[in-house]
Amino acid sequence: MRKKHRKEYPILENVEIIDIAAEGKGLARVDNFVVFVDKAIPGDIVNAKINQKKKDYAHAEINAIIKKSDKRTEPFCEHFGTCGGCKWQHVDYKFQLAFKQQIVEDAFKRIGKIELNNCMPILGCEETSYYRNKLEFTFSDRVWLTREQIDSGEIFDKNALGFHAAGSFSSVLQINNCFLQDEKVNVIRNAVYNFCIEHQYSFYNLKYHEGLMRNLIFRNTTLNEWMVTVCFAENDMDKIMSLMNFIKDNFSYITSLNYIINEKKNDTIYDQDVITFNGNNHIIEQLENVKYKISPKSFFQTNSKQAKRLYDIVKDFGNFTKDEIVYDLYCGTGSIALYVANDCKKVVGIEQIPDAIIDANYNAELNKIDNCIFHAGTCEDILKVEFIEQYEMPDTVIVDPPRAGLHEKVVNVLLQAAPKKIVYVSCNPATQARDVLLFSEKYKVTKCQPVDMFPHTFHIENVVLLELIN
Repeated sequence: MRKKHRKEYPILENVEIIDIAAEGKGLARVDNFVVFVDKAIPGDIVNAKINQKKKDYAHAEINAIIKKSDKRTEPFCEHFGTCGGCKWQHVDYKFQLAFKQQIVEDAFKRIGKIELNNCMPILGCEETSYYRNKLEFTFSDRVWLTREQIDSGEIFDKNALGFHAAGSFSSVLQINNCFLQDEKVNVIRNAVYNFCIEHQYSFYNLKYHEGLMRNLIFRNTTLNEWMVTVCFAENDMDKIMSLMNFIKDNFSYITSLNYIINEKKNDTIYDQDVITFNGNNHIIEQLENVKYKISPKSFFQTNSKQAKRLYDIVKDFGNFTKDEIVYDLYCGTGSIALYVANDCKKVVGIEQIPDAIIDANYNAELNKIDNCIFHAGTCEDILKVEFIEQYEMPDTVIVDPPRAGLHEKVVNVLLQAAPKKIVYVSCNPATQARDVLLFSEKYKVTKCQPVDMFPHTFHIENVVLLELIN
């Protein structure tokens, strides 16, 4: 069979980028035809090479920049453009915030059918580098090489420890220096990589599922506690013990050192046993006066300082009183529930992941909080009329769902229960706006506060207050 050749499209010249679209791509209109241009930003004039064309729109990449936008800045990371993260490093931070504000307001206008006249200015990060408290790196025996590296003729090691290259599943970009988490991460990661190369440890092959070294996960807290978890794909205890002892002996500030032997084909660790090699099996984070246990499988906001600001917004929007019943749906490890508990009569939390509920109950005991009740299960299965009758009608409901937004059953139960207030926290303004429209028969948006949790990305956290219409 003759191999089908990829269709070549012409290069569009002098294309003016006029807006920001989904996933942070630049938007242009060429003869009323929409073109999404990767890594382009409003104000750029570019020659754009189309790589995918549909009936009403096309995706393109920059062939040449004819005129740079005044919103552009020089990326500070050597891996920018090849690494799959930090896709807005080339955008000045104040304009990143402006674009994110616009994305929120546009989503509510286009999908939610409302003008956000009460939307407050987005809360930006004081620290735009080294702001994360968790990173996961991948070992691979298929290093990603840039075109410049290939053309250089230099011989590069086939093994890599880093992030997946943009658009690649099986190849990993070797990371020398990352600006996302504390510098200690770079020091430990590079030491582990060098140890594995020196001792000829096999790196994982993502296609054939072979090799010893699989993943390296870092977590840290504002209390300066450190967790390192090494994931192996084979049960070679001699090599495992050798590496774990190396890490323990050289990095004494690690307070929780763990390993996992994951012999299945996917990377998820939630169904795997975690073995604590040295120190505690968890680390402790503290926001305001509330302490949180974080285990290797725990979900916790990956920007601790902005998480506190986010939870303060929930407190402000909720304006809780000591006689109020509050429900916290999709509560995770109880982070928001425990943060607001002292302001309420009772908080009822629901979370799908059983391990998260175990952590939530531990965190309640840790903080001597006795007015929180946590339930394991999906919100659509648990939140029913009978449940509400058992645990009292909520005055306020906090929802913080995954990117897909609220389940239709949850929306219907809340409309039936009709709490006075709903504080909706979302990492996806599009699905949040869709859900707000569903609530519009009984509720109106009275406050809106976008929060930037992830500088140099197009991700946004947004909080809205829905109040019952009298």
